[in-house]
Amino acid sequence: MVVRVIDEVMMDQALELAAKGLGATSPNPMVGAVVTQGERIVGRGFHARAGAAHAEVVALDEAGEAARGGKLYCNLEPCCHTGQTGPCVERILGAGIAGVVVAVEDPDPRANGAGIRRLRDRGIKVIVGVRGKEAARLNEAFFTVNRLSRPFVTMKVAVSLDGRITAKRGRRTPMTGAVADEHAHTVRAEVDAIGVGSETMLVDDPLLTARGRNRHRPLVRVIFDTRMRTSPVARVLTTLVEGPVVIMTTDAALETWPERAVALRRTGAIIESLPARDPAQALSRLVSHEVSHLLLEGGAVLHRAAWVAGVVDRVRLYVSPVVLGRTGVPWMPDGRFSFAALTGRCVRCLGKDVLLEANVQRFD
Repeated sequence: MVVRVIDEVMMDQALELAAKGLGATSPNPMVGAVVTQGERIVGRGFHARAGAAHAEVVALDEAGEAARGGKLYCNLEPCCHTGQTGPCVERILGAGIAGVVVAVEDPDPRANGAGIRRLRDRGIKVIVGVRGKEAARLNEAFFTVNRLSRPFVTMKVAVSLDGRITAKRGRRTPMTGAVADEHAHTVRAEVDAIGVGSETMLVDDPLLTARGRNRHRPLVRVIFDTRMRTSPVARVLTTLVEGPVVIMTTDAALETWPERAVALRRTGAIIESLPARDPAQALSRLVSHEVSHLLLEGGAVLHRAAWVAGVVDRVRLYVSPVVLGRTGVPWMPDGRFSFAALTGRCVRCLGKDVLLEANVQRFD
């Protein structure tokens, strides 16, 4: 496939538009579209939120009659099925578009190349693969759900210089400064859910909200609790207006402590029960709650279980310039984790702290 520079430039425009939907479109993908006549843009659009008009429709509406005989650029294959909105392929055909450039095929089983085939069958020239890697990375959560039947998982932790997460077991130890804290809450506003273990609930009693940030969708809070230790008076259960609280537990735990489940349900918590402790199965269960991107905040036991199970896609480490010493609780004490072995590594300074990010899985 010979890719023209103008095609790359226009697809970059589509990707920039798509990114405007960050935090608002899930469980739908982020999509941007550009309509051109020659090298002139006559229409732009992006998918603003789940249930709203798709990017292609917005761009074609803006272009109007100028779209006829032109070209449409889209970072994801146009849909050919009817969901909350009609099929974009039919709208493209009706607009008289002569050519379509697509970055990557839609992994949704309802599409998966069908939209492209429909366009080609009607005589429209379709080019696929322009900026494909960038497009797959932008919608990594959407691709993960459709390919692996589980949410994309970002494992987030704050550690000391000597790799410890708290000064002493059972003691809450704040480490990061104001700049890093601001960054962490901005990320919370962009994901679908936050996940923590029962030990974190007992020690920190967190609210698990995106404090001071505007969210477009409810924030799902997931507590992985196979011993049903979450208190019915936990602070997170006072924030149901922000979004649901899901207690992920096991059948055995419900049989052992049925009264605890009753008390939690009375507060409004949702109980999800699994046959056994299985991180992969637990994550798959979250898809039914429209969770495409889970921020796994801790603690160490939960992080190790997810890491060993191979369900972590990205790692985000906030490293604070303190040393907690031998009495501190180590994050990954068994040597299983190596940041240097990961791909796409990125280092940023956030005030007094340093943010290390890297990818575990590849989605391009």
